[in-house]
Amino acid sequence: MIFTDIRLQNFRSYEDSSFELSDSVTIVVGPNTAGKTNLLEAVLMAAKGKSYRGTAKDLIKHNQEWARIDAHTSDNELRTIKIIKADDKATTTFEIDSKEYKRLPLSHQQPVVLFEPNSLRLLEGSPAKRRDYLDEIISQTTPGYSKTASDYKRALAQRNTLLKSNRLKDIFIWDVKLSQLGAQIIKNRLKIIEKIDNELTETYQKIAKSKKGLKVNYMSATSLENYGSKLLDQLEKNIENDARTGHTGFGPHRDEIEFLIDDKLAMLSASRGEMRTILLSIKSIELGIIEEARKIKPILLLDDVFSELDGARRKALTELVKNHQSIITTTDADIVSKNFSQNCQIIPLSQSALQGVNSS
Repeated sequence: MIFTDIRLQNFRSYEDSSFELSDSVTIVVGPNTAGKTNLLEAVLMAAKGKSYRGTAKDLIKHNQEWARIDAHTSDNELRTIKIIKADDKATTTFEIDSKEYKRLPLSHQQPVVLFEPNSLRLLEGSPAKRRDYLDEIISQTTPGYSKTASDYKRALAQRNTLLKSNRLKDIFIWDVKLSQLGAQIIKNRLKIIEKIDNELTETYQKIAKSKKGLKVNYMSATSLENYGSKLLDQLEKNIENDARTGHTGFGPHRDEIEFLIDDKLAMLSASRGEMRTILLSIKSIELGIIEEARKIKPILLLDDVFSELDGARRKALTELVKNHQSIITTTDADIVSKNFSQNCQIIPLSQSALQGVNSS
C-alpha cells in the first residue's frame, strides 16, 4: 500500500492544501518555514496514526479549533484523521472507509522508516533516545508491544508516586507488575538487538568500503537471564534507596544500547563520517526488519538529510530509497534529484502553499 494523495486542512501551518504523491520518489523542496516537515509529518500521521513531534493539540493550526487529514491509498482506501480541540487538549479519531477508530490499529498502519536531522544524534544522544528508537521498531513489528510499553510506563509512574509519598507497604504489587512487563520488553528488545548485530558489520562495510567491525550491545544493571525474577529481587532489595530518590533505579527504563566500532565506543571514537555511516547502516537494517515482519514495504520519509551527507553516503541513501515510496524534503532540489536516474516528482513549496494553493 502506498499513498497517492493527501489533503491537509488546518494542519500545522497549512490552511487547505492538497498534494499528489509519486509511487516512487517525491521531493518536497522549499525554503525553511515553507511547511516541508509539516507535510512529512502529515504523511506519518496518515500512515501510523501518530506524530513524532508534540501532542495532538500542537497539530492544529494556530487560532483554529480542528485539523483534518484525508489520504487515499493505491488500493482505493480513504483514511481520514480528525483532530478536534477539547478544553486544553485535543481528541483524535481515525476513519478508514467510513469505519471509525479511536486509535489506528496495527493492521491498518503502514510501516514507516523516518530519517530526520535528530536521527543523526541517535548514537551520541541520551540513552533514552536509543531505547525509544528500539521500542519504535518493535511497535511497528510486534502486535501488542505498544500496549506493553505503555502499561510499563504507567506502572512505573505509579510506583514512583508511592516512593515519593513513602507508602512503601503498597508497593509490592507494582514491583510484580513492573517485573512482568519488564521481562516482556526485554525479550522483544533483545530479539531486535540480535537482528541488528547480525547484519551491522556487513552493512557498514558495504556502505563505508571499510574493513572495520561494528557491534551493538544491550546494557542492563539487571541480569538478562530470568530477567523478570531478577528485576523483582532488585526492586525489593533497593526499595529504601529508591524511596530516598523518589525514582525506580532498575528496569528497562534505565538500560542502555551501545554501539562499538572496532571494539571502541562509537560515540567517543568514531569520526563524524563514520557516525553517519553507522546510522545509514542501522536505518538500512531497520528497513529490512520491518519489511520482513510486516510483509509490506515501508514508506521512507527523509527530512532534509541529503545535505548533511557527502557524495558516497548520498549514493548509499539513494540505494536505500530504491523500490520504496519515498518522500524527501530539501531546500535544494538539485542536491536530491541528481541522485535519482528514475523520474521523481517534485513538489515546490512556498508561503502560498500554506494559504490553500492546491499543489497536486
